[in-house]
Amino acid sequence: MRNGKGAAWAPVLQFTNCRILRGRRLLREDLWVRGGRILDPERLFFEERLVADEQRDCGGCILAPGFIDVQINGGFGVDFSQATADVGSGVALVARKILSHGVTSFCPTLVTSPPEVYHKVLPQIPVKSGGPHGAGILGVHLEGPFISREKRGAHPEAHLRSFEANAFHDVLATYGPLDNVRIVTLAPELDRSHEVIQALTARGICVSLGHSVADLQAAEEAVQSGATFITHLFNAMLPFHHRDPGIVGLLTSDRLPPGRHIFYGMISDGTHTNPAALRIAHRAHPQGLVLVTDAVPALGLGNGRHTLGQQEVEVNGLTAYVAGTKTLSGSIAPMDVCVRHFLQATDFVVLDDSLHVQATYISGELVWQAEEAKQ
Repeated sequence: MRNGKGAAWAPVLQFTNCRILRGRRLLREDLWVRGGRILDPERLFFEERLVADEQRDCGGCILAPGFIDVQINGGFGVDFSQATADVGSGVALVARKILSHGVTSFCPTLVTSPPEVYHKVLPQIPVKSGGPHGAGILGVHLEGPFISREKRGAHPEAHLRSFEANAFHDVLATYGPLDNVRIVTLAPELDRSHEVIQALTARGICVSLGHSVADLQAAEEAVQSGATFITHLFNAMLPFHHRDPGIVGLLTSDRLPPGRHIFYGMISDGTHTNPAALRIAHRAHPQGLVLVTDAVPALGLGNGRHTLGQQEVEVNGLTAYVAGTKTLSGSIAPMDVCVRHFLQATDFVVLDDSLHVQATYISGELVWQAEEAKQ
């Protein structure tokens, strides 16, 4: 119950019987939350003179933030780049399934597709809060079609595009309304890309650099125009060279605007990125590292032929290729597997090896947990 006036409208939740990671130590503490924000209980009690509106017993589990996956192309047979009759039900299925891998919010990602696919799919994937029904949707990530032909990877060449004279109008004609879009991956070396970067960032859309042959200068100019992210570092870009490190050089560039921070996605699935490359990136710029799955619709299905947008993908063991080629086409590793591989590769200890990751709900509230594995 509330004991004072002037407090925020949202109820105060007190999570009890839980363990919280602080300074690499697991401490038994209660956690107080209001409106999604962690509270200082002393200030809550002595200054606001409030106590918890509700208590929730965590059963001795570790209470920790959920994972966020900003690049996931589908999973469990659902292909976000397929213009099916009911896109929403497929997205909902993936949202529900990835909870068991610790993911509590994500950006459904569309690979290079013809305009009619974007026009049909994008309106059906609105931003949505997470809950018992599944992980929250932060907005769509559009990876392509404004990318390099040389570094297209698994993207179909027939649907790649460049920017025409009226560049941003071309973007709108290709995608349609951008209301549900959160991230756009593009190649900064394309003509008129800076005009597009500025227009997208003015709308609050994150611009990510990827599938590109850009040199470091072109990448730096893109950041100066507003780009803030790199799509799957090391993959589908020029390799690092000591005279011109390309996009990779943004991690230690001294020519970024004051106060501008660059973030970069990495696929830590044991296939896309060598452990040594993970360590190099992490040690060079640890604050900017963002693990992504880049999971394809074959996630959770096993070997065989599956789709990825307009392409057919063949899964063999732990690897997915464009059918009939040796071109990697995304990952089939869920986020918890990527996190474990990253921890092993970098010796960046966060949780003990005896912990089992899962996401669950306690009295209707999402709690990402790591329970001790039973011996």
